[in-house]
Amino acid sequence: MSEAHDNSPMLRFIVENPEAFAHNMARVVEEGGKALAAYVRPRETGEAQDAMADQITEVVKTLSRVGEYWMKDPQRSVEAQSRLMEGYVDLWNGTLKRMAGEEVKPTIEPEPRDKRFKDDDWTENRFFDFLKQLYLITTRWAEMMVAEAAELDDHTRHKADFYVRQITNALSPSNFLLTNPELLRETMGCNAQNLVRGMQMLAEDIEAGHGDLRIRQSDGSKFEVGVNLAMTPGKVIMQNDVCQLIQYEPTTEKALKRPLLIIPPWINKFYILDLNPEKSFIRWAVDQGHTVFVISWVNPDECQAQKSFEHYMREGIFESLDKIKRATQVEEVNAIGYCVGGTLLAVTLAYMAAHGDERIRTATFFTAQVDFKYAGDLKVFVDEEQISNLEERMRQKGYLDGRKMAAAFNLLRSNDLIWPYVVNNYLRGKEPFPFDLLYWNSDSTRMPAANHSFYLRNCYLENRLTSGTMEIADEKLDLSKVKIPVFNLATREDHIAPALSVFEGSKHFGGDVHYVLTGSGHIAGVVNPPAKKKYQYWTGGKVDGAFQDWLASATETPGSWWEHWDGWIRSHDATEVKARKPGARRVRIIEDAPGSYVKMQA
Repeated sequence: MSEAHDNSPMLRFIVENPEAFAHNMARVVEEGGKALAAYVRPRETGEAQDAMADQITEVVKTLSRVGEYWMKDPQRSVEAQSRLMEGYVDLWNGTLKRMAGEEVKPTIEPEPRDKRFKDDDWTENRFFDFLKQLYLITTRWAEMMVAEAAELDDHTRHKADFYVRQITNALSPSNFLLTNPELLRETMGCNAQNLVRGMQMLAEDIEAGHGDLRIRQSDGSKFEVGVNLAMTPGKVIMQNDVCQLIQYEPTTEKALKRPLLIIPPWINKFYILDLNPEKSFIRWAVDQGHTVFVISWVNPDECQAQKSFEHYMREGIFESLDKIKRATQVEEVNAIGYCVGGTLLAVTLAYMAAHGDERIRTATFFTAQVDFKYAGDLKVFVDEEQISNLEERMRQKGYLDGRKMAAAFNLLRSNDLIWPYVVNNYLRGKEPFPFDLLYWNSDSTRMPAANHSFYLRNCYLENRLTSGTMEIADEKLDLSKVKIPVFNLATREDHIAPALSVFEGSKHFGGDVHYVLTGSGHIAGVVNPPAKKKYQYWTGGKVDGAFQDWLASATETPGSWWEHWDGWIRSHDATEVKARKPGARRVRIIEDAPGSYVKMQA
């Protein structure tokens, strides 16, 4: 009897020291009170404002449309409920058979890439296996209810599908102490000490978010921009109200005659391309003989409230081109635009084409969209009502808080970027690992009100750029007039600029477009140095017809696309000159790279 008792798996879920457990639970309540105070205090002083009411209203209104479809036809409603009950009955029967000692095939199983249910107890323990399958059956049924609601318009269906996924992700049994076997074992084993530390971290993160929860995804104490991030040597040679321009020190005796101007997104900071020496695209490009210039956007506040797309074009790209000519005595450049920086580059090229400005001779786009018809889940947040509400909030401060944008991006992959950290930080009580990419991801930036409103309305809501109706400085833009060679990079698992969206956008340029598809996602697919020998990329013929047809005939090459891009650049002009250092030709050096703008915190 004793041996059987010792081998019982239930012993893993029993408190080892009841006295210590009770003491720690009292501390959990105490620390929970501090977290609540950190949430309430900024709201009492007016420092923080809740936008949750608008968001909840939007969710309820959208999902009620789904409910209306199923409830207005009694037969349809009964059939839907019967389908759910059939799943529950099958699960119950299977569980009873398993309890009787029979081998039973699961009623439903998680997707192979679902990491939430990897612990052995989710399969071996009948109770937790039942919870897992109950959750999955309900989740699939809820998704079906949206998919088969025939009378929904496309936008409402997209929103409903997104909201259902967010709700079901949040309600996963893996996110709760009493329904997660791994969490329960850890809590019993350490007498709830993990929950004490978790509540302390929760209070700290609400304090750091000034009343909002700012989930730590990495150990921020291990990183500092300019110390172990953004380390490539260079100098700031220009700055204005919108940006700084950095010129990097050469590492080769010869360099390509045409300088390289990189236009990063202002939604995030440029050092994603300069995380560390091993991952840095900027350092690699310098080592290949490119004279690299990078725009570092300001982290705006109320002073930049009226800075628009036109300001970012003129004060960002045009003033940078002027300074590059002064620094190198070369007028023609190769340009790279990343994400929304690529959208700005496309807008600028269309404007330049209309005015006969030929300073940019090749354009490279990293996961950038010009046609927003297939723009993915970010379109969930874009309709007239939501944009109007957002514009009203931006008018109050002159900008959009960077944390709001970061939260929206995290929601696109909530099972990777939100819930694992909620569980790890606040239930397991463990600090996240130091990870440079996730530190960068949490280093958010604000959005100027005028710029962000223009972007949402003209791109996501009305898709004006490819329809030929977007105007900048009274100039109606036409992408078909952009005749320069284009290298258009998409990533296969991109949630922000889907590969299909980038492919379709390629069709609107007037010149030769070299479309390249790389493995992984929006960041890892781009930040993929050749030395790592990770992923792969696909190249093919002309961008025409259906994306799947292009992909079916494309050539797959293992490894990074970086060297392929360098060869493409040189195929258009491989002329070399003596390498150029920052500060030449009496160009004033303002400060060392990475500059002060990138260090401004939101």
